Amino acid sequence: MMRIDIDKVLRERVPRQYRFIPRWLINRLADMICQDRLNELLERNASLVGADFAEAVVKDLSVSYDMRGYHPDPSRRRVILVSNHPLGGLDGLVLATVAKEIYGGGAVSARFVVNDLLDFVEPLRPIFLGVNKHGSQSRGKVSDIDRAFSGDDPIVMFPAGLVSRMDSNGKVADLQWRKMSVVKAISSQRDIIPIHFSGENSQFFYKFARLRTQLGLRFNIEMVRLPKEVFLSEGAHFTLTFGKPISWQSLRGGKDALSQAAELRSIVYELPSQK
Repeated sequence: MMRIDIDKVLRERVPRQYRFIPRWLINRLADMICQDRLNELLERNASLVGADFAEAVVKDLSVSYDMRGYHPDPSRRRVILVSNHPLGGLDGLVLATVAKEIYGGGAVSARFVVNDLLDFVEPLRPIFLGVNKHGSQSRGKVSDIDRAFSGDDPIVMFPAGLVSRMDSNGKVADLQWRKMSVVKAISSQRDIIPIHFSGENSQFFYKFARLRTQLGLRFNIEMVRLPKEVFLSEGAHFTLTFGKPISWQSLRGGKDALSQAAELRSIVYELPSQK
């Protein structure tokens, strides 16, 4: 059974520096990532993987949701679902649960394109397609991604590649969307279904992220806070608003792929105001 042990991670990943890390700091890091509560969740749901695991965690946290707008056709599975990324963790678990509800398929009802740093989350590996954001992709991972897009399962993407951020006016929204969703939709001949996911993290998370940016620190250290943000959303209710499918034939691709991704982003943020 998987267990999270920050002490072990540091000991194995940075063995030379480990002996200089004070015990109080290791304990503080364990507290920041809610290590004990995460391990309780993992233990309770140790027999589950993929969407089944995600669904169980959503239930454990007493999280509820409703779906509005377009109702996806469950028989048309070869689609790409694109969503904003306001929470950075729980939104993915809810979307995995929703995909299972819409498309069926059990534990692997849809695949998720994610940062390959999330590979350590063993119960979700069956539905994850890891993308290396900080270097070149291994040939094996490229093959896995290509196979998934060539297959028949729905694929979920967060085109921003990062959790939403707060701007100087206090508005929370995704940063620039990357072009991968457009490029892959065209190459795999999959229509795109836009989704708006309601919800926000704590003010502390966004202010901390802004401070890190202002200090010129490149590493997203605020991500350490995300497990705690999951538990802060315990008992929350979220609204998912679906838009009508966008046919892959209507996408321009090529040098226009990035601007088309920006248009998709705008469509997603307009969904809640549409009747």
